[in-house]
Amino acid sequence: VQLQASGGGLVQAGESLRLSCAASGLTFSSYTMAWFRQAPGKEREFVTVISPSGGTTFTTNSVKGRFTISRDNAKNTLFLQMNNLKPEDTAGYYCAADRERNNILAKRAREDVARYEYWGQGTLVTVSS
Repeated sequence: VQLQASGGGLVQAGESLRLSCAASGLTFSSYTMAWFRQAPGKEREFVTVISPSGGTTFTTNSVKGRFTISRDNAKNTLFLQMNNLKPEDTAGYYCAADRERNNILAKRAREDVARYEYWGQGTLVTVSS
């Protein structure tokens, strides 16, 4: 299984980025997919998650209204559209896959890094003020 994240970079506050996560070696349409992020010196934290069909999403409050998760099951790709970026969004962004469909329904489960079986290598987002 491989999850290849891309799209990170250096931007100014207020600008946008779109991250992608290309999946291979798994039945992508069967997996709940999520984005986490990790800032220097901090623990990895949940950002947003999407159900296998794409019909259900949950997003952490700090990025709600600015970040949107989506997926293209035909292309085995997960996306994260990030608008109005802020310096506090600076972090490595990681995509993750969870084979258990029901975890998304419980907040504690969907935000728990231990629930996700597969992880991408991360892509760095740096937002300057």
